[in-house]
Amino acid sequence: MNWKLPAVCGALIAGLALAAFAANGAGTQDETLAGAGTPERALPQSRAEVQLSFAPIVREAAPAVVNVYSRRVVAQRSPFAGDPFFERFFGQQAPRQREVNSLGSGVIVDPSGVIVTNNHVVANAQELRVVLYDRRELEAEVLLTDERTDLAVLRVRTPDPLPVLPFDLSGAAEVGDLVLAIGNPFGVGQTVTSGIISALARTDVGITDYAFFIQTDAAINPGNSGGALVTMTGELLGINTAIFSRSGGSQGIGFAIPAEMVRSVVAAATGDGELVRPWLGARLQPVTSDIAQSMGFDRPRGALVADIYPQGPADRAGLRRGDVILSVDGAETNNEAAVRFRFATRSVGDEARVLVMRNGDERTLTVTADAPPGDREGERTVLAGRNPLQGAEVVELSPAFNEANGLDPFLEGLIVTAVQRRSAADFFGFQPGDRVLELNGRTINSLRQIERELARNDDAREWPIEIERRGERFRRTLRL
Repeated sequence: MNWKLPAVCGALIAGLALAAFAANGAGTQDETLAGAGTPERALPQSRAEVQLSFAPIVREAAPAVVNVYSRRVVAQRSPFAGDPFFERFFGQQAPRQREVNSLGSGVIVDPSGVIVTNNHVVANAQELRVVLYDRRELEAEVLLTDERTDLAVLRVRTPDPLPVLPFDLSGAAEVGDLVLAIGNPFGVGQTVTSGIISALARTDVGITDYAFFIQTDAAINPGNSGGALVTMTGELLGINTAIFSRSGGSQGIGFAIPAEMVRSVVAAATGDGELVRPWLGARLQPVTSDIAQSMGFDRPRGALVADIYPQGPADRAGLRRGDVILSVDGAETNNEAAVRFRFATRSVGDEARVLVMRNGDERTLTVTADAPPGDREGERTVLAGRNPLQGAEVVELSPAFNEANGLDPFLEGLIVTAVQRRSAADFFGFQPGDRVLELNGRTINSLRQIERELARNDDAREWPIEIERRGERFRRTLRL
């Protein structure tokens, strides 16, 4: 069944018109209800057209949506733990074990048993079970989790191929299109709700690092997380992930992760199991009204290139500071989040056509999507010696490490990742996330630099240091 949106809308409107026609008792079936200057809308010609429904789409899509049950055991400490008076009379009480169960939804995207859901549905789970549409229960293993997109990929083992939902990668979705949300809200069982696409490319939601959501008014409630947002052609438009609500229930504002991002995460999980996101190698900023006016734009549009990473993809493609990126492969981009999303959904080595405005002229550049340079895990070391940083674990920043950890890819230097208890670094108040900028008046950009500086001044009494903490810079002289 291949239902098209215009036909569905036309038939529904026509059905309403038929009721008005019958009530008025006038006119013939050949008459149209179109007003002046509007397209003609014909009356339904059969009973089937009047009784139009979403049932054929649901019959095809629903079997590919599953329930995901997760279980974990957590230690529950007594509220009196650590209280000397309580422990004197009752002794130290061992933490009690408490079982926590949660419920979500998932979508089968490969007949071999590959299922995609939300990361928050399976986070810290010690046991995962999937209930199929035909009520079969299967154990699931985690292939990949990605906290930055809130996606997780699972696999179940079954001798028979499973029904799947194909991805809608056409990019043809528009605001106002009808959609269905399928999931298991409140644990009542698989439920289908309908609505429309309320907005596309929502980037200011603040749910994940790669924010680029489809907004819908189809009812999405707790338990729908990981479920399917389905088009009128029975394809997967997105994975339902969050709602905006003051009560905890649906208030008509739900968000779904687009199928393009879902496909890239699934491809990584079923490939080598490592998710590597390409990058542009440019720092971007929004085009404000003032900037648009100074550049001769009739309105704010595009993303302004503020900085270029040397020898990065943007640099090699010929992108320059001051260029305005208008679109990537024909998709309009009006902020940095939109550009990052377009590159993050591509594979390393893919080429993207980037339309830019430069000095009033439009030109198209071909940018190769490359992986950011550096070590994703980062080289870590625990600093030693007689100095204020003794006991601090630091890692050297790189675009690859920064991208993997949600940091500005252009950041350089060293960042503190852990602090040993009762160390000098603990005494002086260093915290994970502190970025070391200068030590003894010298800029610090690498592990070798800081180790050399610490060795040169070992056992010194005074240590001038500058760090950055949560965007603020602090300069102090620490004394041993």
